[in-house]
Amino acid sequence: MPELPEVEALALDLKGRLDGRAITMVHVAAFSALKTYDPPLSALSGTLVDDVTRHGKFLDIETSGLHVILHLARAGWVRWRDEVPKLPPKPSNKSPLAVRVVLDDESGLDITEAGTKKSLALYVVRAPHEVPGIASLGPDPLTEDFTIEALAAILAQQGGKQIKGVLRHQGTIAGIGNAYSDEILHAARMSPFKPSSSLDEDDLATLYAAIRDTLGAAVDRSRGLAASELKGEKKSHLAVHARTGKPCPVCGDTVREVSFADSSLQYCATCQTGGKPLADRRMSKLLK
Repeated sequence: MPELPEVEALALDLKGRLDGRAITMVHVAAFSALKTYDPPLSALSGTLVDDVTRHGKFLDIETSGLHVILHLARAGWVRWRDEVPKLPPKPSNKSPLAVRVVLDDESGLDITEAGTKKSLALYVVRAPHEVPGIASLGPDPLTEDFTIEALAAILAQQGGKQIKGVLRHQGTIAGIGNAYSDEILHAARMSPFKPSSSLDEDDLATLYAAIRDTLGAAVDRSRGLAASELKGEKKSHLAVHARTGKPCPVCGDTVREVSFADSSLQYCATCQTGGKPLADRRMSKLLK
């Protein structure tokens, strides 16, 4: 899933490519992706792209006063095409193409979604906060407003909730998903199951630094990369996420996993839980 650093880099890459270009047409190949009807897609034809930004994990293409908002969900991506096909795409369950944006020089964007679970979302709105997911976003962890005091207030409001879930909840902190929450907690040497209310002052300072440093470093590495390079860059710098069974780059212990119904987390027991493996109920059931 693209998270804050990748969406930030995507916005920067697309801003350079789309600046001053006009949108000729937007074709929707997966009708489930389009979440709005007013303004209609036809209102985008002939508009000039003014800016490309992000809100949390939402990508925002501003064009002549309208906003094309994209949420790439778990398996979505944006692919640049120097030349788009002449014929409009046809809806197909076999194709990953969800949306195609055609520009005035016949270049364009293919917005794709892999897999069978379709969660990618496209909104055409007059203001970003008309999108419910943007309106409910928590603070951005890389802005000046996200201070250690702001983080302390957030954790205090969450009570005994596990810190992993707090970091991932977009209404609490914007932009952090499954991968970077694993990476942040590994950098902070903190258990993903640690209750938010149990953090002392030292824990708070450590977690705050891990959030800012982990995300900031990922943004710095991604800045200037083309969209086609971002996935590989992210994967090559992960310490624990998606590295189950491999050695921890800090201590050499084996990276472990806890599985859930539709996701999993990865961690290092030596670095994060005092050497004690976390209970993995799904795996326990399989082993019985």
